[in-house]
Amino acid sequence: MPNFIDFSQPSFYYALGHILFNPIFWNTVARAEYRNKVLTKLAGGNPYRGTYGLAVAIFTLGLTRDYLYHNALSDQPTHPFFDQYIVQISAVLLFLTGNILVLSSMWALGVTGTYLGDYFGILMKERVTGFPFNVCDNPMYIGSTCTFMATALWYKSPAGVFLTVVVYIVYKIALTFEEPFTAMIYANRDNKKE
Repeated sequence: MPNFIDFSQPSFYYALGHILFNPIFWNTVARAEYRNKVLTKLAGGNPYRGTYGLAVAIFTLGLTRDYLYHNALSDQPTHPFFDQYIVQISAVLLFLTGNILVLSSMWALGVTGTYLGDYFGILMKERVTGFPFNVCDNPMYIGSTCTFMATALWYKSPAGVFLTVVVYIVYKIALTFEEPFTAMIYANRDNKKE
């Protein structure tokens, strides 16, 4: 492994730290919002402004994470395995697939659906079942993971593949918290209707 990944590079740990931090941040802040309306209060009592503020924070953290990921890959050794034409074509296809999943999810959910508006009490009328949600569960996380892997393959980086696996694991762990909590939010709404 030391020949494939240079663990002495600080940029590797900056990227790893950001990959781990981001879902912890948005889940912690969203739950604080749901329980105590922290961001809504900071936004003058307006849940939409609170959601948009969180959206800006999450989007900015995502850009920072991506920047640090690219920096980490540029400081890491490459491997000749990735020089294969099929690997580079796979990178392009994964990049396109990942971005289609992420962008179409954002389009289908809108800003408040994408950026945890349900924790602010901004609930969707019904579950989104059209594309890309009819192709896979959690298309934003799957699409993001595909994009990370595409970048790792394109830059011929074993470290990038390793970090992509970490991204995948972190998203899977985040979903164990997010899915039941979101289901509870909507169940509470449905119980109030009855």
